[in-house]
Amino acid sequence: MKKLSFYILLFVMGGLSPMLTSCSGYLDNMPKGVKVPTTLSDFEALLRDEYTAQRVDVTQALVLLNDRYVSPSSLSYYPLYKANYFWDETADRIALNNSDEGTYYDTYESISSCNLILSNVGTATDATESERNILTAQCKVLRAMNYFNLVNFYSDTYDASTASTKGGVPLITSAEVNAAYTQPSVQAIYDFILKDLSEAEPYLPTESATILHPNIGTEYAFSARVYLQMSNYSKALEYANKALACNDSLYDWTAYYAANKTLIENPTTYQTTASPMGYTYPENYNYRHGSSNNSSSENQLTVDRASLFETGDARFASRWKKRTVGSNTYYTSITSGFYNYGGMTTTEVYLIKAECLARTQKVSDAMDVLNKVRKTRILSTYYQPLTATDAADAVKKIRAVKNNEMILTIVPFADARRFNLDSNYASTLTKTVGGTTYTLKPDSYMWTMPFPAGAVKNSGNGTITQNVKK
Repeated sequence: MKKLSFYILLFVMGGLSPMLTSCSGYLDNMPKGVKVPTTLSDFEALLRDEYTAQRVDVTQALVLLNDRYVSPSSLSYYPLYKANYFWDETADRIALNNSDEGTYYDTYESISSCNLILSNVGTATDATESERNILTAQCKVLRAMNYFNLVNFYSDTYDASTASTKGGVPLITSAEVNAAYTQPSVQAIYDFILKDLSEAEPYLPTESATILHPNIGTEYAFSARVYLQMSNYSKALEYANKALACNDSLYDWTAYYAANKTLIENPTTYQTTASPMGYTYPENYNYRHGSSNNSSSENQLTVDRASLFETGDARFASRWKKRTVGSNTYYTSITSGFYNYGGMTTTEVYLIKAECLARTQKVSDAMDVLNKVRKTRILSTYYQPLTATDAADAVKKIRAVKNNEMILTIVPFADARRFNLDSNYASTLTKTVGGTTYTLKPDSYMWTMPFPAGAVKNSGNGTITQNVKK
């Protein structure tokens, strides 16, 4: 086994400070007290490092969707935020994205941790072959999840007719310093994701050591997400059913609301209640953070975005409350703790299943699945089962609920890009601020984010080509 620095000094390509290294020259001058990983537990610890391996930053996707409130001061200070928030097609986002943007660097940092483990776990000591295979499989699932986020952020969305000609993202499978890499097509990235998942599946346990470790339910659930993004509804439904066979729990937000009703309904206090959406949330298949690994509250929402939640939605009312500070009005977070913004949950899988059923003309069954989720969200005073006139109507209603359920994750953004390819579901976003109306059309290039300028200019042992004009 190559010598490795247990403290992360190493690689991440494209201008990122090195995060992981196998450079024996460095180890020749290793300071005392630094541990070189050799055992399975040493390598497994890298996977549990939430700062480097478990963060999922999709900030600019949330900003573009207007799924989070951005203060006037932030809009003034961060020109990239302003360009995306106001859908400014005259702005050169490539030039504006000239700093260490978290989505790119954090995600490749996680990939590098996975690659490091995958390169060395085969010879890890103090482990059985089965234990090595499990950790290998878990790393492949996390690596696949990372590449899904990247290709749905920096590349055009998957379309079977064009995916083989559209530019993908840098594909790196080595943790070596200055390792060579390629930037294959969108299709090749999806093929790689599916290959990692397929190779992982036989070795994943039913239950993992921690919620940070993907198990077989995680792989099934994530496979359902991938196949849905590819519009392969039969495979997405197959994997959704497999995932729900592993875990079909739904958290009762109406009960949470009832237990905290006094605080939630008090208009003069913004005292927080404990977030149930952390490590022990019963809907979790696996847990990954958002942009921070130590969040204590959620992003604020705009008044317009808050209006899209159903009347009586206990999950919404338990998490945000309207607040005015000076001339600014928004919905502020009223929970504190941790939030699973990057992992897989049963709610997402139920809604994947519902859409797949609707797409295959099983409209009544689709609405039954949708209403099963809603019944744990909508207060009994307001709850009425939703019905649909046809498959298209069902899909639109499922999408509306899913956008609310998965808010502040990459899912609504990825879904919007997918729906934008279909004239039956594509829609133009519009808003009016200060008397000015802004729009974002479904065919706008702004749905693809630019790579950071620093990554393109300092691309390491490869080249990076932008997939968007600006």
